[in-house]
Amino acid sequence: MSSHIALRVARPDERLALEELQRRASLVWEDYREALLAHPEAIELPPAQLEAGQVTVAETDGRVLGFSVVLPREDGAAELDGLFVEPEGWGKGVGRGLVADAAARARAAGVRVLHVIANPRAEGFYARCGFERIGETPTRFGPALLMRMTL
Repeated sequence: MSSHIALRVARPDERLALEELQRRASLVWEDYREALLAHPEAIELPPAQLEAGQVTVAETDGRVLGFSVVLPREDGAAELDGLFVEPEGWGKGVGRGLVADAAARARAAGVRVLHVIANPRAEGFYARCGFERIGETPTRFGPALLMRMTL
């Protein structure tokens, strides 16, 4: 894998490939595997998010390694609504780069707080990126962590 990771806005025609990337990344952990296999529709990247430029892709040498989705919230904050990295890219800075980009984009839009609903396994990753745990919330696949980063 090249050491240079480029970030760009995702194209609408990449939707299915990004959903497959999300599926590969999500099925690594046994915790949610059975539920995801039983409900494949749970992995969906809405076309409107791609069309609105809310999805960022990380790539190297033209190969997509991961993506993030940042959505506005009604309270004026933003939500890191999705962050998925090819399992082979874990621990190589792809996720950290996508989080830094999400924070920079939110900050540039005047947002002061970035939220994420995190898989408990990812708490350490998000904490290292600058998020703090503020609570828990139920999801369709079990409990998740509520975390936020002040920008």
